[in-house]
Amino acid sequence: MQLTKQALSQRTDHVYDVLVVGGGAAGLSAGIYLQRYLLSTLMIDKGKARSFWMQELHNYLGLPSDTPGREVLKQGKDHYLSLDGDYLHAYVEEVIDEGETFAVRVRVGRQNPTYEVFRSRYLIAASGIIDHLPQLSNMKNVFDYAGYNLHVCLICDGYEMRDQRAGVFGSNESSLDVAFSLGWFTPHITVFTNGAFEVGPELRDRLTQKGYTLNEQPIHQFLGENHQMSGVELADGSVVELDAGLISMGSKYHADYLNGIDLDYQGGNVVTDTMNRTSHPRIFAVGDLKVGMNQVIVAASDGALAATQIWRDIRRSEGTRRVPMVSNAA
Repeated sequence: MQLTKQALSQRTDHVYDVLVVGGGAAGLSAGIYLQRYLLSTLMIDKGKARSFWMQELHNYLGLPSDTPGREVLKQGKDHYLSLDGDYLHAYVEEVIDEGETFAVRVRVGRQNPTYEVFRSRYLIAASGIIDHLPQLSNMKNVFDYAGYNLHVCLICDGYEMRDQRAGVFGSNESSLDVAFSLGWFTPHITVFTNGAFEVGPELRDRLTQKGYTLNEQPIHQFLGENHQMSGVELADGSVVELDAGLISMGSKYHADYLNGIDLDYQGGNVVTDTMNRTSHPRIFAVGDLKVGMNQVIVAASDGALAATQIWRDIRRSEGTRRVPMVSNAA
């Protein structure tokens, strides 16, 4: 059921089997499997899944190559709701471990918000990441091209840039290493620092040896039309023509609500086992939030694995079926 502010009071006394934070590919996959395992699930989503901004999924098995990410999410949400899972558009602020349950504090609404606390036995963190973008004075100019031919994922989109004039936009020296991997697909690479940091002699030599161009000027704006970036205009008015771009500036991990829980991390990613269980036995992390590949198809698999392991845990602890056996007796 799609929960509204008016319906929240009906569910705050209910202890869910699982609360899923995030309604992207990983969270929706987990929710669908959980409901099919006859478990009670609440999914809380703030509506900012990374895959929502993907204009075309070119590498998802079985889908037409022009399928937008938002269509996959819409179908996933409809599927989840058809299985009687609860869904709330809201923001998770805090998770408190109460022992046998988690208390999850949620903010509902941006203007005049209300606050509620939901409880669950297990938690799946599927809240993902959002990519940092070049900071220009006019950010709308960046958003016009990000997710189109201004890419954020080499694994997803390296193929899209094959033999093209590609710009690499970094935030520090180490972020520019992606240029050498991109070189597998195209030799025509210009690396941009946007005037934000210095490039040392070792990296300069490596770029020169590969024939890549290093541009250290601030960027005034991206150029193009109809969401297709065609180059950048620099602060001095000069123009660098490009066919595509790759942003390598790191990501913001949406996991502040877990700050009160002692979990193992590797960098910004949560460490999990093969079934996506974290160092806390009743918290699972899936999708971009965990250590692993940031791919939609992998995220969907993550959700299925986590849901299956939770079902196994609950099944073993309860030892009985959730629904009565149907008798075949005459």
